[in-house]
Amino acid sequence: MKKNLFAIWTIFLVFQFTTAQTKNLQWLDIELSNYEYPYAVSTVALKVQEQDLKMAYMDVKPENYNGKNIVLFHGKNFNGAYWKTTIEALSKEGFRVIVPDQIGFGKSSKPAHFHYTFQQLAENTKALLDTLNIKKTAILGHSMGGMLATRFTLMYPDTTEKLILENPIGLEDWKLKVPYKPVSWWYNNELKKNSAGIKKYQLVNYYDNKWKPEYDQWVNLLAGWTLNSDYNRIAWNAALTYDMIFTQPVVYEFKNITAPTLLIIGTRDRTALGKPLVSEEVRKTMGLYKELGKRTQKEIPDAQLVELEDVGHLPHIEKFDGFINPLIKFLKE
Repeated sequence: MKKNLFAIWTIFLVFQFTTAQTKNLQWLDIELSNYEYPYAVSTVALKVQEQDLKMAYMDVKPENYNGKNIVLFHGKNFNGAYWKTTIEALSKEGFRVIVPDQIGFGKSSKPAHFHYTFQQLAENTKALLDTLNIKKTAILGHSMGGMLATRFTLMYPDTTEKLILENPIGLEDWKLKVPYKPVSWWYNNELKKNSAGIKKYQLVNYYDNKWKPEYDQWVNLLAGWTLNSDYNRIAWNAALTYDMIFTQPVVYEFKNITAPTLLIIGTRDRTALGKPLVSEEVRKTMGLYKELGKRTQKEIPDAQLVELEDVGHLPHIEKFDGFINPLIKFLKE
């Protein structure tokens, strides 16, 4: 009897917690039109795969512009807004900062049908830079953005002056360990997401169970979409990009990078795609950034490595000074 009462009470508490979180969530438009970014947002029109799409971006050119540019690529579970403090610091130093939302993310178009490749996203970004008449730029990529930054650098070596990878995913080829799942599987997973689940994932994988109130905004930006009647469109795009990440590794091409490269690695990070699909024994071998950072430094010619101890997947959020100081130093070299 006591066990039954305890089980009922636990279910009630979980229900209350989930309901409270839902009540505090802001309903978000599919293109975040009711969410304000830290800087003015513009769009560029793209004709891609027989579709008319729009790519949103921030372009911050300071009064003390030093003639140098940098493009910031966001991660899978984020958009350009989380670069706010990075934009502030870099523009203060005189850098022009361009921050796109990739197609399928943030304030950019969410196509009903799209063939996602890192090459396509890189080409979209190059079209944006051509529109802005930017011939040379540094490229910084975080998480999934690190895979995209790598692909961009390989495709456009004459455009890329320097490459910075901040806790990029794709430093290992997960498909060697993780069984393949079709897009429909990822899509069904996305449809099940809610605020509590998103927060739990970030808590465990990004912050080592050490949560701060300021992290809530990055949960809410994803969870707010689950309240939208068009969430299935958002979920479908998310599923397609999971498939892109899983099936299009860049790890084998690090040796071909010619741009000066800086790796900024929070060594507590354990992010890896497909962990729930493998045994505990295999899981322990995945996402070991303390090892992956050193290995990647050896693979990229003359790469520099900055390791941040006791920092997880988001150094520019979790330990900003440790992230920004070596970044600015590298950009000024």
